[in-house]
Amino acid sequence: MTTINDNYLKLKAGYLFPEIARRVKAYTDENPDAPIIKLGIGDVTEPLPAACREAMVAAVEDMGQRQTFHGYGPEQGYLWLREKIAQHDFQARGCQVSAEEIFVSDGAKCDSGNILDIFGRDNTIAVTDPVYPVYVDTNVMAGNTGAMDDGKYQGLVYLPITAENSFTAEIPEEKVDLIYLCFPNNPTGATASRAELQAWVDYARAHGSIILFDAAYEAFITDAELPHSIYELDGARNCAIEFRSFSKTAGFTGTRCAFTVVPKTLTAKAADGSDVELWKLWNRRQSTKFNGVSYIVQRAAEAVYSEAGQQQVKGLIAFYLENAKIIRQQLTAAGIQVYGGINAPYVWAQAPAGLSSWDFFDKLLYHCNVVGTPGSGFGAAGEGYFRISAFNSRENVETAMQRIAEQFKV
Repeated sequence: MTTINDNYLKLKAGYLFPEIARRVKAYTDENPDAPIIKLGIGDVTEPLPAACREAMVAAVEDMGQRQTFHGYGPEQGYLWLREKIAQHDFQARGCQVSAEEIFVSDGAKCDSGNILDIFGRDNTIAVTDPVYPVYVDTNVMAGNTGAMDDGKYQGLVYLPITAENSFTAEIPEEKVDLIYLCFPNNPTGATASRAELQAWVDYARAHGSIILFDAAYEAFITDAELPHSIYELDGARNCAIEFRSFSKTAGFTGTRCAFTVVPKTLTAKAADGSDVELWKLWNRRQSTKFNGVSYIVQRAAEAVYSEAGQQQVKGLIAFYLENAKIIRQQLTAAGIQVYGGINAPYVWAQAPAGLSSWDFFDKLLYHCNVVGTPGSGFGAAGEGYFRISAFNSRENVETAMQRIAEQFKV
């Protein structure tokens, strides 16, 4: 008899976003004319930058000629794109990251789950709470956890990020091996200072830990004092892997392009106690399980680093940050406490007194026809909070906030 991976049975009944979709569908089935505005899933709405579109069109033409046609590309990504990434995203900020250490992929979400392929099953794993669900669920799938108990999986170390600690994870007293950090944070929109991240790097180096640093939203940082990359901190090359994405930076959610940085100086222990270069393992994994991102998409990503592309991307980021500003201002005026939304595209709102996260979700859906994301879906510490995304049109954001303000006006 064929057996299954029983670890999947430990997952919660529904992943957060499918459950949101289920509730919205149930409501719209009963109210087909309801003018729903979705500010839940962090999907972009504005068109791809013109420079990227033009590059894609040119790349399609390349595919129409034998002399310029491209079949399988390098699993690690084309060198011309990796060199641009290394130069603009890292070396320009003083980070010692080479093109060879960059692996182009189809999504930071995919990479943050797939990275577990190269790590053992006896590591102690720390996640922030609330947390991007992918970090937890992929560890459950991989067999790195026990069963769920009171909203938390046995075997994981949860690091609460709350208003009391300014939504910055506190370093654990015990030793952990793998540490998931995401700043600017999804879902809270919080950021981490240079000193705070340096403390994590120092901890990781002292304990032989590896930081899995999700910097998917770094492009939204406008404060010059905040680091964009973990590699801006001393010693990070010896203890951190960084994930980046073009999805929110340049609107590639439907185009799919991202990259992961694995420094060649980064090692972990084999069963016999020897040090093994993680770069070699990740390179082997990608070469075996991944056929690379299409030539057309990589040309579009390369265009992000052109002069025109940089200006157009900055315009996109500014547009979504203005949306976040409107959300913050209107919710505050309605008497709702908010966090984030300054150097990040997410606003973390505290549900009005007496309402749970899902109660607030239903109230906004049924009374305002606005969809957000319940904080409890991101972990136990997210209960009582609500994530609102700035990824939408200006008209929709203004209309949604007007509806909420009218419903909750003080």
